Amino acid sequence: MTTTGIRWLPLGEPAPAQPRLFCFPHAGASAAAFGGWQALAGERIAVCPVQPPGRAERYREPAYRDVAVFVDDLISQLGHQFTGHYALFGHSMGALVAFELTRRLRAIGAPAPVHLFVSGRTAPHLAETRTPLRDLPVDRLIHELRRMGGTPDMLLRDRELLEAFLPLLRADFSVNETYRYRPQAALAIPLTAFGGHHDPRAEEWEIREWATQTSARFQCRMFPGGHFYTDQHAADVIGIMRSELLCAQPMP
Repeated sequence: MTTTGIRWLPLGEPAPAQPRLFCFPHAGASAAAFGGWQALAGERIAVCPVQPPGRAERYREPAYRDVAVFVDDLISQLGHQFTGHYALFGHSMGALVAFELTRRLRAIGAPAPVHLFVSGRTAPHLAETRTPLRDLPVDRLIHELRRMGGTPDMLLRDRELLEAFLPLLRADFSVNETYRYRPQAALAIPLTAFGGHHDPRAEEWEIREWATQTSARFQCRMFPGGHFYTDQHAADVIGIMRSELLCAQPMP
């Protein structure tokens, strides 16, 4: 395995001939967010959690604040994996990364994923109307994080620990909140959008708007729960993605 592979794919580089599902985490999270997904997916596909800089074993590297730079580095350092029979999944911030990565791969003439899966994020062309999180004072940010769920209460109660975590979190929020959508032709691959019925950051109608980003088949799958509905419904989400990935044909 290459050094680059170890940095970006901490569970190992999969065989290119194997159906692969690359997973991009939400703001503040690491590849560990998908640590149990391989067991749920079974042996026929490789679940490949992607490790962005600024966290876990990459904590000394500066976190991205801009999705374009993020995508540039993904293609330059991990582009050899984006070929053959593969799909992309991203949750929240990760959904934006997966979407823009798919568009950039198309722009450079690289093989497209057989399916794009996005979760917990409004469609990228919609104007953001919610309070930006990246520059909120700490007390207000703690309130918003509690509303969303997903952040351990122990972390939110420990101010010293939280202060150490905030630079990464604010950088990740910047990836989402400084994004400016540029209209392009719709993607020519199937797209599935997932969401939680009670997500304060992405309502169902905003999830369904992802339909305009594909000229191929679109489906929207909503689940009970909030922004981190996947904590309770990972098996269902993975089952849908596994079925779509195994039934799809690699893109030319």
